[in-house]
Amino acid sequence: MKTFKIKKISRLLTAGILTISMCLLFLWLIPAFSTLRQSPNLALYNEVWQTVNNNFYDPNFNGVDWKAMRTKYEQPAEQAKSIDELSVVINQMLAELKTSHTHFYNKSEPAYYQLLGIFKSDYLWKQLRKFFPDGNLVYTDIGAFTKEINGQTFISAILDGSPAEKAGLQTGDRLLTVDGKPFKPIQSFIDKADKEVKLAIQRTPDLNQNQTITVVPKKLDPTTIFLEAMQASTEIINRDNQKIGYIHIWSYAGDQYQQQLVREITYGKLRNADALILDLRDGWGGAIPSYLNIFTGKIPRLTQILRDGKKTNVDYQWKKPVVMLVNQGSRSGKEILAYGFKRYKIGSVIGTKTPGAVVGGSPFLLKDGNLLYLAVANVFVDGERLEGKGVTPDIEVPFTLEYAQGADPQKEKAIAVLMEALKKKSEVRSQESELISGGLELTTKSVDL
Repeated sequence: MKTFKIKKISRLLTAGILTISMCLLFLWLIPAFSTLRQSPNLALYNEVWQTVNNNFYDPNFNGVDWKAMRTKYEQPAEQAKSIDELSVVINQMLAELKTSHTHFYNKSEPAYYQLLGIFKSDYLWKQLRKFFPDGNLVYTDIGAFTKEINGQTFISAILDGSPAEKAGLQTGDRLLTVDGKPFKPIQSFIDKADKEVKLAIQRTPDLNQNQTITVVPKKLDPTTIFLEAMQASTEIINRDNQKIGYIHIWSYAGDQYQQQLVREITYGKLRNADALILDLRDGWGGAIPSYLNIFTGKIPRLTQILRDGKKTNVDYQWKKPVVMLVNQGSRSGKEILAYGFKRYKIGSVIGTKTPGAVVGGSPFLLKDGNLLYLAVANVFVDGERLEGKGVTPDIEVPFTLEYAQGADPQKEKAIAVLMEALKKKSEVRSQESELISGGLELTTKSVDL
């Protein structure tokens, strides 16, 4: 009888332990089941959050409760009905960090391709193969930067030599429709490379003066477009018998841009210019401080003599008047150059205050192929932190984008400043010449006596 009771109790205890074990196992598996049941929205959202959690440069997240941010935006992320809506939510979460170089980009944005082109490396390319199996990063576009102002889309900058420039589009144009449909940066031009499209624009505030411009989108390679635009921008502006050189450096993320600048001032179009405008507005950063050495460094000047006796002077330094143009689009490394340009009094910095976006950023390709650009390093310039502060120009020139009709008051001011500098330089030379001439005359008279 006792044996029966003991066996019964033993069976009950065993069943109880098994039940508890199963419950514990079920509770342990809940997170795994939950992950498996996650919607694509939440899976991407959580991947972004976790990537920031693991890699953001500040372990204290700039004073933000990062775990609380995950909860705050989780429901809106899950309810998003498209990748564009989800992008808005994710970027609202990232904006809480109040740090530049921290943004989510999806495949419907030109910046997505441009960043991949800028940071293209063997490591990144191995990941990209899954999404670009043909090894081609090109996207179809017209080469115009846009900015949203009060729910309206305006052209904020146009790449030199781009389809947008060739079609006659202008900075300040409001974009309305493409082939009768609302303008969208990438979707508007899908499968339309080398085909004419009708772009409806508004060039003035008058709603009755809309016009249609025909443009032919092209397949743009983000690994080369900025160098090509830089080359296309280079020109000599003739004013009152003076030659003002101009070059627009759209991206400074790579030595090839500095090398192109050196080639232009040494052998190219800018060699015989009397003064230079260095335009760092818009585009991407990436510059390093040593790039200023061509304006401040001391290096030998070369003279080459060919067999026929022809002499060519080769000077890798720019020793003539120069100014720098900056604006809210002059980010990151470009701001460091503007800082040095001012500090070492190389020339006037002209335009509007830079954005104060000076930290180190790195791209993270996510599982679905979208891109997180994240601040991974804090940056100080001569011990000073420019993040959130920016660089104020020596000469501030406001610029109203809406309906600007292609006007560029900042560039015109740069030309005026250089013309004044050249005038003063000419006057000084004239005075020196008179002094020398006067001295020689006096010497001659003394000899005659």
